[in-house]
Amino acid sequence: MRVRLGRMVVPMAVGATLAGMAAASAAFASTPPAGTAVLPPVVVMATPTVRVKAIPHEEITAAIHALERARDHLKAAAHDFNGHRADALASVDAALHQLHIIIAYDN
Repeated sequence: MRVRLGRMVVPMAVGATLAGMAAASAAFASTPPAGTAVLPPVVVMATPTVRVKAIPHEEITAAIHALERARDHLKAAAHDFNGHRADALASVDAALHQLHIIIAYDN
């Protein structure tokens, strides 16, 4: 047995699509049965992406802060320790100077 579909396929597909759309709109437009909980529509919004600017040379910057704190402690020390505190302060200042050169070199 041979069946010819030919031109009938397109009208059938269009008719099925329209019937489906009509059924969907009727389902959305109808009121729900009594006693059914109706929830408000949910709007999902994407959270904005916030880019955090990276701290350039984070370890170098942390070392600078640590040496600055060490310098403050050395300055507040009670004794001179026979000149060694002054030498340590000079060394810390020299290290800070070098670290600032590193940061300036990259800019």
